[in-house]
Amino acid sequence: MKDLLDRKLVFVTGKGGVGKSTVAAGLALLAAERGKRTLVCEVDAKGNLSAFFETGPTKFQPGEVERNLYAMSMDTEESLKEYLSINLRLPVMARIGPLARIFEFVATAAPGVKEILTVGKLTYEVREENYDLVVVDASPTGHIVGQLAAPEAINELVKVGLVRSQTGWMLDILSDPERTGLVIVATPEEMPVSETIDLSHRVEQETSVKLAAIVVNRVLPELFGRGEEEVFDRLAEPDAVAALSGAVGGSVAPIVEAARLAVTLRRTRAGHLERLRHEIDRSIPLLYVPYLFTRSHGLRTTRQVAEALAAELGY
Repeated sequence: MKDLLDRKLVFVTGKGGVGKSTVAAGLALLAAERGKRTLVCEVDAKGNLSAFFETGPTKFQPGEVERNLYAMSMDTEESLKEYLSINLRLPVMARIGPLARIFEFVATAAPGVKEILTVGKLTYEVREENYDLVVVDASPTGHIVGQLAAPEAINELVKVGLVRSQTGWMLDILSDPERTGLVIVATPEEMPVSETIDLSHRVEQETSVKLAAIVVNRVLPELFGRGEEEVFDRLAEPDAVAALSGAVGGSVAPIVEAARLAVTLRRTRAGHLERLRHEIDRSIPLLYVPYLFTRSHGLRTTRQVAEALAAELGY
């Protein structure tokens, strides 16, 4: 399968709370560190992508946050201005105000307009070869299909004219698995795994974008084996707990219970991973990112995620 970072456009999605932005930031940093001129874009302008690089707030105009790495936030009104300036040669001045209000009305009445401006901006950067790779911190699982399918939906509605030609080249980029791919982020839990399986089927049926990989985030390490589990069981007996507590001068019961809990969590989560592997096409790689046990985002965490992804990708 084509190397993930050899593509030109990678969308990263996932259920809220699974670490979608963390993985997008780590993937972009990895690409930049491997010498690729990389753009990372967060679709939600209210997101916190800047926190992952410990830099100032991101804007529509890309700003350099690390060597070879540029970050931006999507703004559909700014995207509209750029589109009009490039394609219709309209000057971007205060006159955009009334036009923007009209656009807001049209976008509300016609689903897909805002999505087309988002996808259009990203595919434009690919078409113009402004970057070696564009990584998108995309919409969550509930909205990503509509976002990816917008160009095709509008292409079917509009048969001639400028809009038709614009969506045509967008679809060429989106439907080319050599250039574009989707990454779904999940955690080894029931709901995220179920949503990932469902989304993988919907993406295949309703869009022209191909699933490139699934990143399983927050994977617990296997700390103990079967033999050690038997030891925990024996140590949990009242006589053993009393003897150990007396030897160390304090209660060891919470420590033994914590060890048993770690084993239970790991085993439960392993079952969800088995289900994910069973129900997803085996040609789709599963990349594992360990549980980092950090309380906040930051460049250090982003680097750790990038290193984990590098190991999984065989770099």
